[in-house]
Amino acid sequence: MTRYLRLYLHFLRFSFSRSLEYRMDFWFRIVMDCMFYAVELIFFTVLYQHTDLLGGWNYDQVLIFVAGYLVIDAIHMTVFSNNLWWLPIYVNKGDLDYYIVRPVSSLFFLSLRDFAANSFLNLILAGGILAWAILRYPGELGTINLLWFLFLILNGNLLHYILQMYFMIPVFWTHTNRGLVMAFFSATKLMERPDRIYPKWTRRILMTIFPVLLVIALPARVLFDGPDPLLIAQILGVTAIAFLGMRAFWNLALRNYSSASS
Repeated sequence: MTRYLRLYLHFLRFSFSRSLEYRMDFWFRIVMDCMFYAVELIFFTVLYQHTDLLGGWNYDQVLIFVAGYLVIDAIHMTVFSNNLWWLPIYVNKGDLDYYIVRPVSSLFFLSLRDFAANSFLNLILAGGILAWAILRYPGELGTINLLWFLFLILNGNLLHYILQMYFMIPVFWTHTNRGLVMAFFSATKLMERPDRIYPKWTRRILMTIFPVLLVIALPARVLFDGPDPLLIAQILGVTAIAFLGMRAFWNLALRNYSSASS
């Protein structure tokens, strides 16, 4: 564990120094993400001009829900996104050899090597939006509820990464330019809405088979309704099962990988 921590600190040092060399890209990505945050907030603000409740939530509750989603998106863009973007290129060009021969987990190396320093600033901004949304909330949320919510946000980010990996790994067989990443981005639009706007059977699918509602919608319910042990167990259990399945899928893909030397 200590060896992996030291390695990740080296990743951070290298990523920050490299990001500062390309200042135009650095500031462009910051502005792009800020525009995305503004669009998400404005969308729901306009929507609540025409209704008082959406999926059982009022505007103040949805504001926290959206801010939580922005934090998860910012963490994903900071920690994982760059790495997953390059994965299909490494597979198709045979450059994956460089990573799988290293004396560390190839999944760790490929998933965490590039830390997006520019997105880290946006993560701070997203965290500020979430803090503002929580502080302006007119009701009492409770310390225990808030702690569980923050913990489940971290779990939701892990689940978001796992789900994207399920869409990326098929590139070992399809050899497409981006795997199924565009399908993933389209499907994850489902997590940007309150869970109770969906019909009952759809909610079951989105809580088990393709559990995008466990990323932020159900953690927000824990914040507003209190920690339900069964619900929390479901969220953590599904995440653990999804991770183990993804690991098995990854190992299967590596066995079918045609390296540059083959």
